[in-house]
Amino acid sequence: MIKKLSLIIAFLVLLINGFSQQILTLREQAKLTDEILADRFSHLLPGLMEREHIDMWIIISREYNEDPILKTMLPAEWLSARRRTILVFYHDSTKKVNEQLAIARYNVGNQIKASWDMKKFPDQWDALIDIINTRNPHKIALNYSNDFAHADGLTFTEQKIFINKLPQKLQSRVTSAEKLGIGWLETRTEREMQLYPQLIQITHQIIAEGFSEKTIMPGVTTTDDLVWWFRQKIRNLGLDTWFHPSVEIQRNNTNTFDHLSAFSNDSKEIIQPGDLLHVDIGITYLRLNTDVQEHAYVLKPGETAAPVALQKAFANGNRLQDILTSKFAFNKTGNEILSSALLQAKQEGIEASIYTHPIGYHGHAAGPTIGMWDQQNGVPGSGDFPMYYNTAYSIELNAATEIPEWKKSIRMMLEEDGFYSEKGFRFIGGRQKELLLIPRQNPTIGN
Repeated sequence: MIKKLSLIIAFLVLLINGFSQQILTLREQAKLTDEILADRFSHLLPGLMEREHIDMWIIISREYNEDPILKTMLPAEWLSARRRTILVFYHDSTKKVNEQLAIARYNVGNQIKASWDMKKFPDQWDALIDIINTRNPHKIALNYSNDFAHADGLTFTEQKIFINKLPQKLQSRVTSAEKLGIGWLETRTEREMQLYPQLIQITHQIIAEGFSEKTIMPGVTTTDDLVWWFRQKIRNLGLDTWFHPSVEIQRNNTNTFDHLSAFSNDSKEIIQPGDLLHVDIGITYLRLNTDVQEHAYVLKPGETAAPVALQKAFANGNRLQDILTSKFAFNKTGNEILSSALLQAKQEGIEASIYTHPIGYHGHAAGPTIGMWDQQNGVPGSGDFPMYYNTAYSIELNAATEIPEWKKSIRMMLEEDGFYSEKGFRFIGGRQKELLLIPRQNPTIGN
C-alpha cells in the first residue's frame, strides 16, 4: 500500500510540473560557491598538504590557458585567470602557519591575498622568488604529472621561466604536486555532500521527464530529437552540461551491441514500441558534476510492463553495481578493485564490463580509474592510484544478458554517482532500480 501511494504521488508530481527541484539564482550560486571555497582553503587544504608532506604549492597560470586546478580555486566572480595569475599555498605544520598568497595585482577573492609589492619588485617572478626565499620551504610543488591531465596544468613556458628564475640551491626541492592536486580535486567536503544529492535529484528528474510520454511520441520522435531535448532542458533550467548527451536504442533486430556505436551521437533512429532506450547525461551545477545513465522501455500496445527477460537483465545490472561497490576499500587501487569485481561477477555468471571513474569538479575527474571499456585488464597509471575516503565516483558499467525473445544478448548500461567514506559506499541520490516505462503507467487507472 505504501509503495503504491508513493508511486501515485511521484506520478502526480511529474504530471503537474515535471520538475520540483529549486535551482539557485546566479547570485545565490556565487555566494554558496565562495563559501565552499573558503571552507576548503581553511580546513581541507592544510590537511592535504600535511598528508603529502608538502609545505609550498605553487600554481602558475595565464589567462585563457588556465591550469585545471586553478580554475577550481578562483572565486565565483572570476571566469578566468587575469594576465599571469600565480597562487602560493604555504603550510608550516609545526608553527601552524597557513597562508594563501597571490602574486597578483589584486586579491583573488576574499581568501587569497595579493602579495606583490610592485614598487619593490616590478618583475612578478622576482616577487615570487622573494616569497619562496623568505619562507624557505622544504618542498616546492608544481603541477606536472604523467598520469593525470588534471594535475599537469603547468605549461612548458611557465615551467621554463620559473626554473630559470629559481635559485640553484632551491631547484632540488622542486617536486610534482600530483597527489596533492588530486587530493584537492577528489576530496568532497561535508558542505559539498549536503548539496550533491540535489544535483543527482535534478539529473534523475530530467531523465524521468525525457523518458516519458510528455517528450516521446513512438513512431515520430527520433533519438536525435531526444538528445537535443535533454540538452535544451538542461540549459533552460539554468544549468550546464559537461558533455553532449546521447540516446541509444536496443531492440529486437539483428544488430549486436557495440561500445563505439552505443556512445555515438550520430544515431537518428525513430523510437518505436518495444524499444529499450538508454540515455547518458550529466549536469554541471555549483562547480560539481553528475554523470548518469538510465534505461526506459517503450510499451507495446496491450503491455503494462516490460518483458520479464528485460527486467531480469536490469536486475543483473543492479547486481553488478553491488558487486563493484562492495570492493571499495581505503588505499586499494582502482586496478585492484576492478580485478576483484570482475572476478566475482564472473563467478556469479554475469558478463560484465566496468569503466568507473571519479567525479566531482570534473566529469571524468581525478582519482583512481576503475577500468575503461577497452581496458578491462587494468589501466596503467591512473588505475594504480589508491582510493581515499570522502571521494565520489560515477559507477559506470554494463552487464550483458541473453534475451530469448530477441535471440541475442543486450547490455544494461548503468551509471549512477556514489560517495565513499569511512562509513562505506552509498549512492549519493539513489539509483534506478526498475526500467522507466513509456507511457508511464498511471496507478489510479485500471482495466
